[in-house]
Amino acid sequence: MGSNYSTYSTDENYSFQTGSYPNGLSKESRVRAFHTINAWKKYLDSINGTYQLTVIDFSASWCAPCKFIEPAFNELSARFTDVIFVKIDVDELMSVAQEYGVEAMPTFLLIKNGKVVDKITGARKEELEKKIQKHRVQQ
Repeated sequence: MGSNYSTYSTDENYSFQTGSYPNGLSKESRVRAFHTINAWKKYLDSINGTYQLTVIDFSASWCAPCKFIEPAFNELSARFTDVIFVKIDVDELMSVAQEYGVEAMPTFLLIKNGKVVDKITGARKEELEKKIQKHRVQQ
């Protein structure tokens, strides 16, 4: 697709991604990547008690479907600014992936108030977009 993404770090525990979208525009992604369990747990504590939707992309650098869906995930993060988008590398934070029962990649979990409200396995952009629209409304 010609998309190229790189990661820049705000500290050793947390980073954002930047990249260029298929339309040639270069944008800063709103996707947060966590690199330590402590940073992930701190984030989970911060969203507990809120109904803002968080979408987690469990992926791996070697996973072809993960690379395929990454531009779409970044595009969704730019479109749905009321939703938090997170990326977790299963090789980097294996215990987090195991905690959520991730068995295939990519797996997307939608979380509200610290609880999983939906799950999508596979690189299915349309289904992911529908579920985001469904769950982003305050309930």
